[in-house]
Amino acid sequence: MKQIQLNQVSKRFGDIEVIPPLDLEIEEGEFVVFVGPSGCGKSTLLRLIAGLEDVSGGQILINGEDTTTIPPANRGLAMVFQSYALYPHMSVRNNIAFPLRMAGLAKEEQNRRVEEAAKVLNLTDYLDRRPGQLSGGQRQRVAIGRAIVREPTAFLFDEPLSNLDAALRVGMRLEISELHKRLATTMIYVTHDQVEAMTMADKIVVLQAGFIEQVGSPLELYHNPRNTFVAGFIGSPRMNLLTGKQAENKGAHTIGIRPEHISISPKKGDWQGIVGVSEHLGSDTFLHVTSPDFDETLTVRASGEVELAYGDKVYLTTDLTHLHKFDDKGLRIK
Repeated sequence: MKQIQLNQVSKRFGDIEVIPPLDLEIEEGEFVVFVGPSGCGKSTLLRLIAGLEDVSGGQILINGEDTTTIPPANRGLAMVFQSYALYPHMSVRNNIAFPLRMAGLAKEEQNRRVEEAAKVLNLTDYLDRRPGQLSGGQRQRVAIGRAIVREPTAFLFDEPLSNLDAALRVGMRLEISELHKRLATTMIYVTHDQVEAMTMADKIVVLQAGFIEQVGSPLELYHNPRNTFVAGFIGSPRMNLLTGKQAENKGAHTIGIRPEHISISPKKGDWQGIVGVSEHLGSDTFLHVTSPDFDETLTVRASGEVELAYGDKVYLTTDLTHLHKFDDKGLRIK
């Protein structure tokens, strides 16, 4: 069932069109991630769905109802902000209950919903504390709890983990994914981090300059990028995109090969190269290799520790079954 539908939705600020007319369908229960570089329009698109920005054109449907001009509070959506937006003078309990008090719910119903949300988010022991007494991850859970108690049609997350350190981000990423499985509620999540997109989403919407470049599952975008932008954006490390003679020999303007599909050897291979910087991560080693056969530096992903040093001569071999080809407009050649 199409729960949220955008029909030719656009947004202008004066004479500047930040989101050209676009169409998008989000199914009930999906975890959809809007991803793209800074300034691509992903947060603006989320705010249009929430009603925090007025659309310049088009129509937004939620559960089949035209909500284009309906105020944010009446759309049945709950938004979780990057800044948490908690009241520092209130307890965790009162912060979570705040939207329920504003809606005029009975005290007993407020307490029931708060207790349930606190149990789901492991906040029961912190209900009487204030936000200043909590860690960043706990404050983010309070913000999510405040959204849960509204029992919304969908949750909207605007880069909720960007203020957290790396370890907390990983933990919260898992918690939000687990929460989605338990609640089975539609979630729309904005991030510039494609690792978050790949690990959390059922469906990814890749945006650039307000345009939707591609929509699909994480693995669909990874294995079959529609164009060079998606190919270079999805995947870490990014895909090697090569032009020139080697691409022409393969009947393409640009060829793409992911770092894990290039093997490296000190003895033999298709192309000769020189090792530059090596990044040792324990489970993997990323080697940046220059080659006279290519204008661009190649990134190679090797499993485990590799005994190669800066300046070593090496040989590279590509797995041609995983070669991607693109035309002079950057579009995938099938």
